[in-house]
Amino acid sequence: MIEVHKDHSIAFLVSRWVFDKFLLEKARETGIKIHTGEKVLNCVEKPEFVEITTKEGTYQAKFAIIAEGAHGVLKTCVRPADNEDEYRVSLVAEILADEEEIKKSFGSAVEIHFGIAPGGYGWIFPHRNYYSVGIGGIAKGFPHPKKIMLKFLRDNGFTGDYKLKGHKIPLGGIKRNVSGSRVLLCGDAAGFVDAVSGEGLAYAISSGQFAAEVIAGLHGGNIKDLSEYESLCQREFGTHLKYSLVSSRLIHRFPEISFNMAINNREILSKCLDVVDSSIDYKAYFFWSLKVFPHVFLRKLKSGYQ
Repeated sequence: MIEVHKDHSIAFLVSRWVFDKFLLEKARETGIKIHTGEKVLNCVEKPEFVEITTKEGTYQAKFAIIAEGAHGVLKTCVRPADNEDEYRVSLVAEILADEEEIKKSFGSAVEIHFGIAPGGYGWIFPHRNYYSVGIGGIAKGFPHPKKIMLKFLRDNGFTGDYKLKGHKIPLGGIKRNVSGSRVLLCGDAAGFVDAVSGEGLAYAISSGQFAAEVIAGLHGGNIKDLSEYESLCQREFGTHLKYSLVSSRLIHRFPEISFNMAINNREILSKCLDVVDSSIDYKAYFFWSLKVFPHVFLRKLKSGYQ
């Protein structure tokens, strides 16, 4: 086990149901019409409008923004579904615990466990009165996630009968279509996710803002202006996500070397946390690591590391 600290907060943990409720209330404050409990079944782009079919009826709109997450199928009106080597499968359990016990055990730290799942990791994240415990790995070559999850829980002292929730997480950095003639994809639906950590909330918010701005700025229904959406996302975080994918594939292609390098060179981990708090991006981290890793690797060879 290796422990790394910063003298400032690098991230905040949020309960999604709390955050989602907050966003819904903010949307209501604008006066827009919100339909809840109405499942969307289909979305079809037509020359003059988008046709959206739900269980309650059919709607037409000039444009549509699809922000359905990674599980939905509506995004396939713009791009094909991901292959099994293009997304992670994750299982999560929320385990109630005493607030004081959590503070005593974790304080303001989180636990990340590598080597648990192919192309991913296990985690224990402390919240105010519960732990979020989970694993995630590349779908291809990860046929029994439940079995691994149950072992991970037992190995970390969680022995109850917990409800497991499954999630699909796309790997960011893969080139995907994110816009059609009248439809824009945001967040996980577009594949905007950090390929190393699996975090996507920040990119979902940014891409949602860009999508709204582009559509709101259209003049005379000029649908060619939709291309600006992809340019905005690319400039803001496209290169960052591309290098997150490169970094993730290198780490998991050479897990033992990567782990041992991190253990013996705290600067590597410290610099990695700088990526988490956005002090630097993955591109800067990647090229910095190219200068550091060869020296670390040579020291391993001299010390007999294979």
